[in-house]
Amino acid sequence: MRILAAMSGGVDSAVAAARAVEAGHDVVGVHLALSRAGGTLRTGSRGCCTIEDAMDARRAADRLGIPFYVWDFSERFRDDVIDDFVAEYRAGRTPNPCMRCNEKIKFAALLERAIELGFDAVCTGHYATLVDGPDGRELHRASDEAKDQSYVLGVLTAEQLAHTYFPLGATPSKALVRAEAAARGLTVAQKPDSHDICFIPDGDTRGWLADRVGAQAGAIVNRSGAVVGSHEGAHAYTVGQRRGLKLGVPASDGKPRFVLEVRPVSNTVVVGPKEALATAEIAGERYTWAGRAPASDAFDCDVQIRAHAEPVPARAAFVGGALTVTPAVPFDGVAPGQTAVLYDGTRVIGQFTIDRTVSAVPVTA
Repeated sequence: MRILAAMSGGVDSAVAAARAVEAGHDVVGVHLALSRAGGTLRTGSRGCCTIEDAMDARRAADRLGIPFYVWDFSERFRDDVIDDFVAEYRAGRTPNPCMRCNEKIKFAALLERAIELGFDAVCTGHYATLVDGPDGRELHRASDEAKDQSYVLGVLTAEQLAHTYFPLGATPSKALVRAEAAARGLTVAQKPDSHDICFIPDGDTRGWLADRVGAQAGAIVNRSGAVVGSHEGAHAYTVGQRRGLKLGVPASDGKPRFVLEVRPVSNTVVVGPKEALATAEIAGERYTWAGRAPASDAFDCDVQIRAHAEPVPARAAFVGGALTVTPAVPFDGVAPGQTAVLYDGTRVIGQFTIDRTVSAVPVTA
């Protein structure tokens, strides 16, 4: 096949490209320039897609003897990922920019251009497995459960999966990938993995959002609506947060309180006891299927609500145009804006953005 290898500058994408070359494919490497600040530098494991990452990707491509290009996707990244991130926080939701990047950039914008240029597939260093099943290509978990990235790939559609190549999916551990990189003479063999949000490399999400959303003071209330404190900007709070609340009125039982809800319209933050974080139901109207769609309007599945959360057995059903999921055991601390990925065993069924949550604990006076 003609393969376009997306090379981030990290060890995973470098080894994935190397395996594609070794498999006999016609491989071309490409690094995506996603920042308009061309001189952006990397700080340890913080940040990605920096000028240093581009240089590391080029060195890896040179070592593999493949053509290499840098494509400027910064405008698309700003529109589809950064602006979306800000808009979601303004709406009181908690977005996952990595999901949006996979959906809009790596497997939409990049894949579209790759197909236009005559490539058969895009290769990345994601840890996930592709299986050609009786109804088309399926997305499955990786062999290494600790590194499995099928959750952040749950946004991929059947058409996108048909043009995707994940050479690392069956690798038992990340340690083996690093050892392979070293054996191949790739200088990124021991490069740290990137963490946090790539476009906020200093890790100060609260400060970054304050500059863009604006900090407006408001009330912190309990579940009954009584004011128990104040805040300097609702964007700085997320569901499940305990620290930094600075409440002026202690709880009657003396126990810590947690953020249960962020209400952007009234600019209020709702707090309550930890048990009130239990979520009995989630629902969303923005859903996609990773391959074939479910055969019925109601079905059993496992649901994962965070990248490294344990999957929970659940019942999914279409109710009033929304995909509604009822877990066998309540979820813990779910926020609108998060992504719920549905599984059948190791196979990804699909995903949806959570628009609505229902607490498992009723409000008491």
